[in-house]
Amino acid sequence: MVSRKVIVNNIIGLHLRPAGILCHEAMNYKSRISFKINDCTANAKSVISVLGASVKHGDEIELFCEGEDEEEALERLVHVIETGLGEKI
Repeated sequence: MVSRKVIVNNIIGLHLRPAGILCHEAMNYKSRISFKINDCTANAKSVISVLGASVKHGDEIELFCEGEDEEEALERLVHVIETGLGEKI
């Protein structure tokens, strides 16, 4: 398992559109992918789970990837989040 902390820096946080982008990217990997914010753990492959975490602009999340492509998955998802999930940052 690999993990890394990352700041969600797009303006509105993880509302429906960026949550969908995150899930779409996560679905490209075989690894189990989740993230933790405060006491909440969310499945990064589930839009409902991601939305339920209520991630806002400036929040720090910790991504966890476990599986055969975990390193590649973590690098890609950190990049997608750091570049704003398709929105202005």
